[in-house]
Amino acid sequence: MNEFDRLKQIVDERVEAERDSLFALGNQILHEPELGFKEHATSERVQQWFRRLGLPFRAGLAVTGAKATLDTGRPGPTFCLMGELDAIVVPGHPHANPDSHAAHACGHNAQIAGLVAAAVALTDDRILSELSGRIVFFAVPAEEFVELSYRRQLIDEGAIEFIGGKPELIRLGEFDDVDLAMMIHTSAPKHGEMPVELWESLNGLIAKTVSFNGKAAHVGNPWDGVNALKAATLAMDAIDAQRETFREDDGVRVHHIVTRGGDLVNVVPSEVVLEMNVRGKTAEAIQEAGSLVDRCIHSGALAFGAHAVVDTLPGYLPLRNDPGLADVVIPNVEQIFGEECVGYRGHSGSCTDTGDVSHLMPTIQPSMTGASGSGHGADWAIADPDAAYLSPGKTLAMTAIDLLRGDADQAQSVLASWEAPMSKNEYLAFQRGIRSQKTFGS
Repeated sequence: MNEFDRLKQIVDERVEAERDSLFALGNQILHEPELGFKEHATSERVQQWFRRLGLPFRAGLAVTGAKATLDTGRPGPTFCLMGELDAIVVPGHPHANPDSHAAHACGHNAQIAGLVAAAVALTDDRILSELSGRIVFFAVPAEEFVELSYRRQLIDEGAIEFIGGKPELIRLGEFDDVDLAMMIHTSAPKHGEMPVELWESLNGLIAKTVSFNGKAAHVGNPWDGVNALKAATLAMDAIDAQRETFREDDGVRVHHIVTRGGDLVNVVPSEVVLEMNVRGKTAEAIQEAGSLVDRCIHSGALAFGAHAVVDTLPGYLPLRNDPGLADVVIPNVEQIFGEECVGYRGHSGSCTDTGDVSHLMPTIQPSMTGASGSGHGADWAIADPDAAYLSPGKTLAMTAIDLLRGDADQAQSVLASWEAPMSKNEYLAFQRGIRSQKTFGS
């Protein structure tokens, strides 16, 4: 056994020694889900582990984020390991909060358990003495793009500027001291899928809130009113009619919900509100689809003589998984799950704000088995706690060892082949340029 195989054996031993505590952490978070920018109890659980491990940290970042730093004492790059704090709204999930309907139906509780497991392993002095640079353990808030009205309120109050946690942390400068980043997403492999799935890229998105305003009237005399619901319905039909014009290579997805559909059944609806996401493979595709959506909204308002206001907010940039980091990660997941355990995929219609980080530094986010059911569904569950809670932590720690061992030559090699799509200032200018308000109709 060579020296670095021995270090990885220490990782395995350290994580296995805390098996029960890590299972308890993942399950505690599962049973106490919190929505984005509200994850105070979840963040406190992470902070308790940072204190226990003697890691210096800062909390309250982008409201609830917690960031710990492990310094080797030798110069080198900084590798950031991330886990997400928030849940999603899934009424009917067996572990949903009865009031908020928040539920961990996407596996973020497993991400946090894995992040803490990596910290448990890497704080061992036998490992730390062989590495260079720094390791950041970052519990990040608000990845799920939900509760837009609440987050708009936070924006109006000056608490945040961006809807998502990682974009807000980028704005605050919390990634300025980071050179490379990694996170592992829990998955429920379907037939034909592998224990570990690695996508070349994921969609990005923008968000729109649309308010259709008409005129109330008694339904017995509908000609005296302007039906905002009819205007909204026509706009949604127009969007659906345009779907065949979306190019396959652009990965465009447009999806919406009605958050207000009228007040009384015997009153012509005077105000209808939609929330929608426009997703795509590239920023250009998203902007093009967004303009098309605006035209459809205009058509609905125009046809019925309604008034429509469209607020567009920046969302997430498409994820770019770095191939150099993939070459480092894959041998480690093969050590855990066996050879040929990785499924290589092209592009996914899913979105994540890890995409924003991937435009600023080499970043990777593989998916790892451990769950069952449908993501964001009421049947989502942790089916294999070892795979969901422990294996991600081992993989994160082993990858940190490979990147930072010795003089951190592997990390330096990844950075040398990296070409940033944009600088931080360009990123902020681009995201801020998306925010707009348009008015259509009478």
